Formats: sequence, C-alpha cells, structure tokens
Amino acid sequence: MPSQALSRVRRRRAAIAIVAVIVGLIVIERMTRVLVDWLWFSSIGYTGVFWTILDARVLLFTAVFAISALVIAASGLLAHRYARHVVPSVAKFEVVVDVGREVAPHVLWRWTTAGVAVVLGLLIAASEDSNWDMILRFIHQVPFGERDPIFGRDIGFYLFSLPVYVAFKNWLLRVLICSAIIAAVIYGVRGDIQIEKPPRELSRAAATHGSVLLGFILLTKAGSYWLDRFLLLYGDNGVVVGAGYTDIHVVLRVLWLLIGLAVAAALASWANVRWRGYRIPAAAVLLLFGGAVVFAVIYPALYQRFYVKPSELRLETPYIKHNIALTRQAYGLSQIAIRPFAAGQGLNLAELQSNRATIDNIRLWDVQPLMDTYAQLQEIRTYYRFLSVDIDRYRLNAGYRQVMLSARELDSSMLPANAQTWVNLHLLFTHGNGAVMSPVTEKSAEGLPSFYLQDIPPVSNGGPVIREPRLYFGQGAQGYVIVKGSMPEFDFPQGKENVYKAYDGHDGIGIGNAARRILFALQFGAPDILFTGYITAASRILLHRNIEDRVRSIAPFLVLDRDPYLVASGGGLFWILDAYTTSRWFPYSQPVTGGDTNYIRNSVKVVVDAYNGTVNFFITDPDEPILRTYQRIFPGLFKPLDAMPHDLRQHIRYPEDLFLIQAQLYRTYHMDAPEVFYNREDLWQFPRELAGIDAANAPGAQMAPYYMIMRLPGEKRAEFVLLLPMVPSQRENMIAWLAARCDPPEYGKLVVYTFPKDKLVYGPFQIEARIQQNTEISQQISLWNQMGSRVIRGHLVVLPIENSILYVSPLYLRAASGQLPELKRVIAAYGDRVVMQDTLPHALAALFDDTLPASPSSPATADERTREALAHYNRALERLKAGDWSAFGSEFDALRPLLESMGGSGTQNRK
Repeated sequence: MPSQALSRVRRRRAAIAIVAVIVGLIVIERMTRVLVDWLWFSSIGYTGVFWTILDARVLLFTAVFAISALVIAASGLLAHRYARHVVPSVAKFEVVVDVGREVAPHVLWRWTTAGVAVVLGLLIAASEDSNWDMILRFIHQVPFGERDPIFGRDIGFYLFSLPVYVAFKNWLLRVLICSAIIAAVIYGVRGDIQIEKPPRELSRAAATHGSVLLGFILLTKAGSYWLDRFLLLYGDNGVVVGAGYTDIHVVLRVLWLLIGLAVAAALASWANVRWRGYRIPAAAVLLLFGGAVVFAVIYPALYQRFYVKPSELRLETPYIKHNIALTRQAYGLSQIAIRPFAAGQGLNLAELQSNRATIDNIRLWDVQPLMDTYAQLQEIRTYYRFLSVDIDRYRLNAGYRQVMLSARELDSSMLPANAQTWVNLHLLFTHGNGAVMSPVTEKSAEGLPSFYLQDIPPVSNGGPVIREPRLYFGQGAQGYVIVKGSMPEFDFPQGKENVYKAYDGHDGIGIGNAARRILFALQFGAPDILFTGYITAASRILLHRNIEDRVRSIAPFLVLDRDPYLVASGGGLFWILDAYTTSRWFPYSQPVTGGDTNYIRNSVKVVVDAYNGTVNFFITDPDEPILRTYQRIFPGLFKPLDAMPHDLRQHIRYPEDLFLIQAQLYRTYHMDAPEVFYNREDLWQFPRELAGIDAANAPGAQMAPYYMIMRLPGEKRAEFVLLLPMVPSQRENMIAWLAARCDPPEYGKLVVYTFPKDKLVYGPFQIEARIQQNTEISQQISLWNQMGSRVIRGHLVVLPIENSILYVSPLYLRAASGQLPELKRVIAAYGDRVVMQDTLPHALAALFDDTLPASPSSPATADERTREALAHYNRALERLKAGDWSAFGSEFDALRPLLESMGGSGTQNRK
C-alpha cells in the first residue's frame, strides 16, 4: 500500500479512536450520574420517584429520537435513490478503511446521510427531553371542574392537553423541515435542482419528493391554525388579556378560513406529484401565507382600529368580565374577603393596653441590621455564617411572641486558604451548629438584641430547648461530606480546644466498599475518595445538602418559595419550604409581571430535617387539580397536612412570594366593574418608604410585605398575619391594607380592609416626610451623623389597631468604621403627631399621654413613687437572675418614668 494511503488509514483510525473515547467518556459520565442518583433516591426512600422520572425521560427521548432520525434518514435515502444524476466528482475520493478495501462514493454518501439524521435526531430528542413532565401530566390529568367561557372546554384541557398538542405540532414541524432540508441539499448536490441560472428546473424525483413533504408541512400548518383558536385565550390587546371582540368576531373566523386554505394547499401539493412542477406548490404556499398576512394580520388590525376602538368599552365589556373573573380565579383573588376600616382618630393608651399582644410584638429589628449584629455577636468563628434571618412566632413562657432567628451554618470557604484541604472540606468540617433567636421588640441597654437562644451549644433564655443543634442540611451547604469515618468530625470550639462528635443520623449512602468509592470518585472527580485512609466500612456520603437543591432533586416539577425558614421544634431544627404548583396555560388570566406564569397555588409544604435530611411533602390544598395530577403520577410522595407533627404545624405561615404576587394582581383586579377596570379609576399601588443609611436622600423604595402578631379588627385573639398597605395610583395616602392569616384554623384566608374614600389617611411615605420634617428629629440625626456615627433608618411599620392606624419606625446607630448596628431610638406617629424616644413604651407614652383623661385622684407622693421605683428595681434584679430577659426589660423600662417624675422632668423629653 502506498505511504499516502497508509497515512490516511492512520489518521482515520486515530479519528475513530478519539471519537470512541469521547463517546465512551460521555456514556460513563451519564451512567455514573444515573447510578449515583439511584443510590441517593434509594437512601432517602423515594426510589419510586426516581424510576418514574427516569422511565418517562428515557421513553420520551428514545421515541422522539427514533422517529425523528428514521423520518429524516428515510427522506435523505429516498433522495439518494431517486436522484437522476450520479454522485458528483467532488465526492469521488478513496476512503480506505482497511488494507486493500475501499468504500464506494455512493455508500459513503448513504452513511453520511444516516449519520446526519442520527445527529439531528439526537438534537431534536434532547430539546424535547424536558417535556417528560408535560407528557405525564397529560396522561394522568384530572378535570379542573370549570369551563372556559368561549369554547366551553374544561380548564383542565388548557392546563394539561393543549401544551402537549402545541409541543407535538412544533416537533412535527421540526422533523418535516429537517427532512426537507436534507432532501434539498442532496438533490442540489446531485444536480436535480437548478436554480442558479436558466433554465431553472426540478427533476421529477425532486419535484415529487418536495411536493409530498410540502403537503405534510402544510397539513401540519392546518393543525397549527386549529390550535391557534385556543391560543387566542392568551392574547393581550392592551385592554383585555385573553380573546377580545376582534379575536372572537374576526380572527376566529379567519383561522377557520386559513385551516381550509392550508388543507387545500396540502392537497394541491400532493396532486403536484402527477405534474411534478414547481408552479403549483409555489402558488399554494403563496396563497396560504399571503392570505394569512392579509386576513390574519392586516384585516384584524384595521377592524380593531376603525370599528372596535371607537366603541371599545361597549364591545369589550363581556371579555373584560372574562379576564377579571378568570384572573381572580387563577390567583385565588376571588377568595379575598372585603371589610371596611373606619380609620378613626380615637386611639388612646387604654386601647393600646387592650391590644398588648400587638404592642408587645411590634417589630423593631430589621433583617439587615440584625444580621450584622448576629454576625458580630454570635458567629463565634470565621467559618460560621448566618445566611438569612427568618421571622416566626412561638408560644413561650413570655407568651405568644414574634421572633427572629437564624441558623448558624458552616461555610468552609471561610477557612484560611491553606486550610481548605480535601480532608477539611469533606471529612472534618461537616456541619453548622445551632441557631440564635431574639424577640422582635426587645433590646438591651446598649441597643443590642435580647437573645432567647444564643451561643454554642445553644443556650435557651426563655426560648425553645434545642437538644440536637447540628445542621448537616441548610441554605448554604453545597458540597458533599463523608461521615462515620475514622476521623472525628469537628463539632464546635470550646475555649482553646475543639469538641468532636460523629454523625449518627439516618442520611447518607454507604461508601465503604471499593466499587462505591470508585463510583463517587468518578462522579465528583475526586481521587482522594479512592485513596484516603479515613473511609471505613461504616462510612456514608451525604449529598444534596443544600435544602433547595435537595427538594428540587426530588420534585423538580414544584416551584419553591425564595425564603425557606428555620423552625426549632421538639428539640431539633427543621426547615420549612413553601412549594407551588404553577402553570402558564390558564385561559384569560393576566401573567405575573416579569414572567409567564398565570396560575399559582401554594399546594405543598416541605419539611426538611436539618440533621437527618429527611424530606416530607405535605398537602395544603388537596383540591388543587395540578397537585391531584401529580398525586396520580407519584403515588405516596405527598402526605396529608394532618400527618405533619402538630408542633411544626403551628409554624406554617402564608408564603411571602405568593402574597406579593396576589397583592400585585389585586392592585388592578380588585376592580370588578368592567367600566371601572377599563378606565383604571381605582388603581392601587404599593406604598414607598425610606430605609437604610442614606434614607434622607433616597427617592423611596417599594414597601415589602411584613409579618406581625396583631388582633385583626373584629377578632377576639391576636394572630400571626402577613400585611401590606396599599395607596392609590399616583398618590401617597393610604387606601387599604391587605392581610393574609397564618394561624390555624384561619390559615390561608386573605382579608382586605378598605378605608373611606372621603377621608385622608396618611400613607407610609407621607409619614416618612413628616419624620424628615420634624425639626428635633432631623437635628438629632444630623448631630449623630457628624459625630462619627452613621444613622440607619429602619423600615416603617404600619400597625392597624382597633379602627386606627399607628406608625412605628426604628432608628439604628453604627460607628462609621464598625459593623455593629445598635437600636437607639424608636419613632412613633399617630395622626399629626410624631415622637422619638429611647424605647417603644416611652414613644407610645409620649405619643398618647395628652389623650388620657385627667385622673380625679391626687398625684402620688414622692415616697410612694420612690417605693414603686424600688419595687420595679428589685423585680428587675429577680428577673435578671432568673434569665427572664423579657420581664427584666419591662421592669427596667418602668423605672424611667418614675425617676423622671421624681426629678420633675416628666414631660421634658417629649418630641
């Protein structure tokens, strides 16, 4: 064999070897990932979920790949077979595959066509692989129970069937277009298509082949027009979201016309098989798409502009009603109860006293200042971090208390660079430890938070007792760790020594044998797993330690709330995550701003054990159709809410993400009269507020919803609610406030309290302006800023009490070069008065003292005041020794007015 031929043999064999190695590595990587996933799902008890998802994905990928590749390959091979010309000279080269053997050019072209078909089939199948969820929902769908107002179909058709039909149509078009392109390329290369210079012609084979494929494409286009009828219910003409007057009276009829034209064009293309020219198919395509431009684009636009626009409100009214009704249904807005709120001015200290549960839980600590304070006081070591602050409520010895708490998680990336070894990152530093908890209202004399839980191991000062404080699963835990090895795990620092303790929980995959070690070494690209001597027969590897990643790995079809929160219950620590079932296929529903979701329900609460990693899914909306469908797909995955431990059930709360979405939509969709909706006469907005270091110069940020304990007007007891005020569009006065109830048995109920429209009620930004304009407050803030401190304005809290509105805002001081904010003042406002005092009780006393009726009895003597002050002092010492910080603070706060009155300064500090 000539040297040139041998060189070609070597090059091609090397190329084949390289391709084989690459394919082999891809297969090994995929197989390794699947095997690891199977072991993990088995270890947590969700093997059925793993096999259901894997089977669906494999079957869908295989079916789409096989059909796509076969159709495309058949089209290409038919073109090879019936092309009238021989293989062109550019392809006549020798391909030596073995010594003394050559492959003919036409055989090479067939193999090339098959290879291209396989590649295209793989690409198409990969693009459809993510639709496994859609296919399973289609197969297991349940009826919604409501019908759309235009076609009278069950809404389940739109949620479950229509997406599949649209996806099938898109796939079919891709396959047919790829088949046509492959055939056109082959016919072009073989000379069967002459379009570059006259005479322009098609061979009989090319014309026949092209006519058949074009007919199928046009028939698919007819099916697309049929589906477009239903897609009209998702349009938006600026007045109606969904089908409007023009859509129903013009576009719908045009679509039927286009369906007929498409079918006729398809039949004409197939008839062209007899004449085998290009004029009939070209005329059919021109007629269809020219008609689509004229009848589906130009005519409806003219009709809308010159017929509908002049009488828009009258003509669009029925469709505006559909939009309002179905949007309210899609987001649960129709369940919002509407109650009047008098917004009176008769609030006094006596009424405040009768609402002690609300007053005692006014939140004075904002998240960011508190996180900074926690970091300075309670992170203990550089490798511990507080990643978020959660807001919850607990029934403690001090009563029903709103608290803020944060998990002390381990962040191994904060270890010194030279200490970030594989052993430290994956064997030694494996978990966080404990949590901190503080009441939302109390502060120390230095302006620091009081602690219900603190230190390592956690010490309870009136808070819940934590017996298992270790956190192997949290918001920041990303990498794997290996436990139960020969190396003890770092637990917590104690003086100059460290305490070590081995994991004895239930989670983890056994990694003690050689096969498992090889498997995980390949999976993570970590040869240390294979060669370390610290792994024993009992060792286990913990995966998916980030709680959101863990839940998404089990249930990728659920949408998670952005704010998981920590709960201390039964001596352990647990994470609760809110999960949503969503869709973008609800007819006539307004999509969420910035996204395409137009239907959402908080159907599931997920509980993750911070120590064992156990994940449980609890149903909060058993009638929700999408969740019922998933229950059919994954039997045993979801549990009834009653199966959640009672103590944990006391900590479920209305999720903030859902509340914010509902509030955004309710700003417009509280208007149920079509004419009011059309004119946007009563559009609401979120109020603005000032907060942060540079609040005085800030334009104002949108106020966010906030949790609080309060007694709703007309209710007998205080409860945990999520609240947000509303203001009219382009105005700053308050018009309403929306509340979501969190405590059983009223959990999930939404109430909007509307103010009289003929009465001015100050909104948050107006109160902020009054605070800024208060001479004494602004002077004091300026003075602090000039003395080496930075003033941080806290968020303004709007407090509905009885039938009145009270405003409270904290004020923090932080050294210009420091990171420890201190709560120094409390600003309170009511009506036209604004005051600033050291504590909340002093601020409220200063705010309402003038409203109290004069006492008919004589004032207390100096001796009586002295004895009362001494009694408060003694009780404060007793509470301090007992560790009851809440009661100590109350007794200590009661001292100041007595001492001031004894010094004749009872009212001098009012502002």
